[in-house]
Amino acid sequence: MSAPTATAPTGRRSEGRVRTPLLYVIASLGLLLMAAPLLWMALSAFKTKKDLTAGPPVWLPSEWTLSNFSELLDQLDMPRYFMNSLIVAVLVTVCNLLFCSMVGYALAKLDFTGRSRVFGIVLIALMVPGNLLILPLYVLMNKLGLIDTYAGLVLPFAAGAFGVFLMRQFMQSVPDELLEAARIDGAGEWYIFFRIVLPLVKPALATLAIFTFLGSWNNFVWPLIATNDPGKYTLPVALATFANDPNRTIAGGNGMLMAGSLLVVLPVLIVFIALQRHFTQGIATAGLK
Repeated sequence: MSAPTATAPTGRRSEGRVRTPLLYVIASLGLLLMAAPLLWMALSAFKTKKDLTAGPPVWLPSEWTLSNFSELLDQLDMPRYFMNSLIVAVLVTVCNLLFCSMVGYALAKLDFTGRSRVFGIVLIALMVPGNLLILPLYVLMNKLGLIDTYAGLVLPFAAGAFGVFLMRQFMQSVPDELLEAARIDGAGEWYIFFRIVLPLVKPALATLAIFTFLGSWNNFVWPLIATNDPGKYTLPVALATFANDPNRTIAGGNGMLMAGSLLVVLPVLIVFIALQRHFTQGIATAGLK
């Protein structure tokens, strides 16, 4: 007599058929709520003043125009502010990728006295709110004469506890046998780090690059405090200063702000799209650990 074949109850299968479309609907609504402000900003950048002040509000421009961008370029030195933000964000990202990966490699793969204590300090640093460090950082940068300089905008964020923690966790997944084999063949630690370890943790590097670039590009508080010269303003600081200008309404109104905000968002989208494959792979790999 053959054993009966186990089958899923009919009620459970029908429940799954109902639950899956419901999850898609909920996810779609959540995506719509998250994307609506971004879509409104992008569309408003191409609206005329009449559409921006229309009541009730209109989503699609009745007449597409680039006047908001041209007026913004006339009122603000956008190329300079854009270049300031780009220089700072790129330098901060490169420094984090280099220094955080170095420290993460040391904490994950090198045996030295006090390694666990150093990692404990990194975990404690993760719990410290960043705003508490603004005043001591400003005093330090001021004493070093780095206010109103690119170095003053980059050095305080050249490495972060989150980046060290992220790289350390990923580098722990690199097989120790692979590194020992390289050492037996005569490879030094620098060769092992740059030629063996870093290529194996590209998803982690892409994830760290996206988070670091996004945080640096959108950073507002520190550039506002550390710059007194308008020539060193980054895009968020320049737009905030322009938003508080009493002549803004006469000059062009909210359309210029929407155009400026769109210019701020575009580089972040480009970086994310360029690194999306590695970022997704990094998230999937982290979920398998």
